[in-house]
Amino acid sequence: MDAKVQAVLDAYHARMREEETLREGQGPRGQDWRDRSLLAVGPETGRLINIVARRLEAPILLELGTSYGYSGIWLGDAARASGGRLITMELWDYKSNHAREMATKAGLTDYIDFRVGDAVAMIEALSPGIDFVLVDLWKDLYVPCLEAFYPKLNPGAIVVADNMLRPGGEEVQTYRRAVRAKPGMTSVLLPVGTGIEISRYEPRNSSPF
Repeated sequence: MDAKVQAVLDAYHARMREEETLREGQGPRGQDWRDRSLLAVGPETGRLINIVARRLEAPILLELGTSYGYSGIWLGDAARASGGRLITMELWDYKSNHAREMATKAGLTDYIDFRVGDAVAMIEALSPGIDFVLVDLWKDLYVPCLEAFYPKLNPGAIVVADNMLRPGGEEVQTYRRAVRAKPGMTSVLLPVGTGIEISRYEPRNSSPF
């Protein structure tokens, strides 16, 4: 990881520490606090998705929930290292714009395609051939997004869903049941960060086993 990428990650980590202070009640907290917060996957999950995505060959990476761009830096770095490309989707343009600014500072914009709008509609417009998906948006969209991107996955594709243990809830349980019920999907729940469900798609006719 080069110095530009590390500097941007360090800036995000400093912001995370500030937000943690607010969550602990040690500072002012306005009504729009949640919308202004990074709500990011965190360093452990970021490092893991970077490692996994780097192992893919010239992959198409899909991020659902750009937010302010933290996880996109990890994935953009992986896209550059693997000869791939990241498509990142966000509902709000001001968040996507901030993410683009940070990616520019990291020198990664040539490897990231920023898209703004309804995630499900944008996924449905994609061509088949997705090799990696990070699912980290509003939890009621996890299953609709799964239904949209599942038919477009390449054999061997990896799907990572965040917030499986914290804050948890029925919606993430519904997603876990749904992804595990998909033909060709093998999944495991890992206590990394706030909990991640990692799934691998291997249709029967392409399995080496």
